[in-house]
Amino acid sequence: MVFNCPFSIINYRRGVECIYKNFADIYDRLMYDVDYKKWADYVEVICKKQNIKPKMILDLGCGTGNFCIEMTKRGYEMLGIDISPDMLSRAKQKAINNGMDILYLNQNMVEFELYGTVDVIVCLMDSINYLLYKKDIRKMLKLVNNYLNPGGLFIFDINSDYKLKEILGKNVYYDIGDEITYIWQNEYDKKRNICEFDLTFFIKENASYNRYDEVHFERAYSICEVKEMIESSNLKLLACYDELRISPPKKESSRIFFVCRK
Repeated sequence: MVFNCPFSIINYRRGVECIYKNFADIYDRLMYDVDYKKWADYVEVICKKQNIKPKMILDLGCGTGNFCIEMTKRGYEMLGIDISPDMLSRAKQKAINNGMDILYLNQNMVEFELYGTVDVIVCLMDSINYLLYKKDIRKMLKLVNNYLNPGGLFIFDINSDYKLKEILGKNVYYDIGDEITYIWQNEYDKKRNICEFDLTFFIKENASYNRYDEVHFERAYSICEVKEMIESSNLKLLACYDELRISPPKKESSRIFFVCRK
């Protein structure tokens, strides 16, 4: 089947460093349909529900800094970590343009290191699905636990196993635009629970189009698997929510949020 769909149904912010050099300049145009204000509202609702008033927040896999910018506007002190120097360069420029002092660190979210602790850590837009091995997720969760203040929250989301298996894994997507055209073909490996995204991009540069090819992978994790990894990290799972809602996920939920406390 072939569908036209928003690009951001798959997360290009993190997980595969090679794409950053090719697409860091146009990343924000590719993610045009992401409502960062809505995501910021949601994080604030969760914090309020858990009776926490954070001052400092860390965004793991911050990309070009859009979430950090939005939260800084609301008065939070933000830290951003991303594996891509190119994405961070654009994030820093945005902060300068907005007159904001945001600390960005070029680190891998599986091996990140801070000088102190923070009140809340977020890892958004299915970044964790890009971690294909449970050992890496466990390693990241232990670091999260280490750098959270007592009572601090870790808020993250995943693409559900249903979405990767039944929606993304069976389809081909495309989008044709004046500046960017892409074809996105998917294949799901049931033995490894990994969805492969094979993408071809045509990017307009001056009077011609340049072609870029990328292959990305996301692993499907069940809610039970994620809960087990959270428990092994000594974090306490407080809630599991449907996408941008304060209600339990359904069988056919596409995105699932987890809220943990140190």
